[in-house]
Amino acid sequence: MTESQTTPSPSAIDEQQLHTLLGSVLQDLGGACSVPLVQIGESLGIYTRLNESPASSEVLAARTGLNERYLREWLAAQAASKYVTFDTSTGKFSLSPEQAFVFANPNSPFYLAPAFTAAAAFQQNFEAVCDAFKTGDGVAWGDQSQCLSCATARFFRPGYLNHLVAQWLPALDGVVDKLKIGARVADVGCGHGVSTLIMAEAFPKASFDGFDFHEKSIEEARKHAKEHGTKNLQFHIQEAKELPGEYDFITLFDCLHDMGDPAGALKRIRSALKPGGKCMIVEPMAGDSLSDNLNPVGRLYYSASTMVCVPTSLAQETGAALGAQAGEARIRALALDAGF
Repeated sequence: MTESQTTPSPSAIDEQQLHTLLGSVLQDLGGACSVPLVQIGESLGIYTRLNESPASSEVLAARTGLNERYLREWLAAQAASKYVTFDTSTGKFSLSPEQAFVFANPNSPFYLAPAFTAAAAFQQNFEAVCDAFKTGDGVAWGDQSQCLSCATARFFRPGYLNHLVAQWLPALDGVVDKLKIGARVADVGCGHGVSTLIMAEAFPKASFDGFDFHEKSIEEARKHAKEHGTKNLQFHIQEAKELPGEYDFITLFDCLHDMGDPAGALKRIRSALKPGGKCMIVEPMAGDSLSDNLNPVGRLYYSASTMVCVPTSLAQETGAALGAQAGEARIRALALDAGF
């Protein structure tokens, strides 16, 4: 042992705190190892088929056409994670209503299976972000894992699907009335256009333009619009700071903190609003101090922000790097400085 290495005295270790920490770490390792298993369960439709009725691994294999031995091990791991239920008296597996709400219902507001795909994408960013720690450089959105934009779109979709039209838009005075009669709307930082498409289908008399700087995301957005046959929207490759035209309503969903120059973007957005126009900013829930965010939600978003959001912002001019837990006070200050 060199002089720089030290080993804590056994008497300095609180055994109860040590075991509590080890328990937490083991939970985390189990969750990390579950990432590919949940991806398999979702991509192969195992959760959906299991949700039809309780089944043994043999019955589920016949139902899905998948290999029984693989299913047997997968089911055991999922039961240990409490993602599926095992009945010791019958030897059958099933999904409780709550488990189905999280893993088998894509339209549920608590559908979290896509979050595991996002976590896998974060891991694929490891080398680029690790190097960025040394250089301070950013990692451009287009240089990150190629499945990241898709995973992000699927992760946010349940929230938009369940809350955007039903709750968020009605919370703004007069916006729904304008949308019903034919407002012009810009969805800035639209990604794959999930939010844009939901609004366009809900308000067919309004016109919607989705903008994003990532070419492949816009390609996906255009493909989704074509598949849905939605005619009142268009998608454009465009920086937020260069937003063209004037609008009655402008939205930014979970993207402001990723921008290199959010202040400049908000100033341009403010100037692009018609008289009486409004802007809606949706950002991840966060308190205004670190201590406010030391909780499971903050943990998730700080981790995602380290691997994706901060590198994305630092790769752009200015590189404000607000982070995914910027908090309402910082966002409000940016909006006020922009003239809102």
